[in-house]
Amino acid sequence: MGGKTKKLLRVAVVLAAWGLAPHAALAADGPGVVELGSLSNLFEPVTFNHTMHTDVAKSCAECHHHTLGDAPIDKTCARCHRANQPADSVACRECHPANRFAADYLAKLEANPQLYHTGKPGLKGVYHRKCLGCHRTMDGPTGCEDCHKMTEKGEAFYRTGKFAPPPAKHEAGEE
Repeated sequence: MGGKTKKLLRVAVVLAAWGLAPHAALAADGPGVVELGSLSNLFEPVTFNHTMHTDVAKSCAECHHHTLGDAPIDKTCARCHRANQPADSVACRECHPANRFAADYLAKLEANPQLYHTGKPGLKGVYHRKCLGCHRTMDGPTGCEDCHKMTEKGEAFYRTGKFAPPPAKHEAGEE
């Protein structure tokens, strides 16, 4: 983790002690817009407005649970991940695998279940759980294509768009 980020974390701790919003100091140093494309297969990458979301969130820990050195909000995580040193990266993909059921990841789970706990969701699960949970609470978009447009491969997989089957004759009012 860079020196600038560590300094901002110290500032955030002081702000929190004064009753001020500590995540504002960290968010100001964060990216304005992020493209979430590591899972873009059936859908195009999501253009994520980080700045807008930091204005809405109560704290960075709502999304970056135990990566910032703060105690996690989720009580399940807090059992093991008490407040500790900030992680080298706050990116979801650093801890949550894109392919949760890949052979190499499953082998790591078997070898050390305490370190690689079995209940940890994969990257797609994390994005959808975090995003959709807040979006439902705050009346944000919840449809698949509200945030990312389906690719041609996705249309073929879901048999929609130009890959949709023709309507059945009885649906078209014909006998």
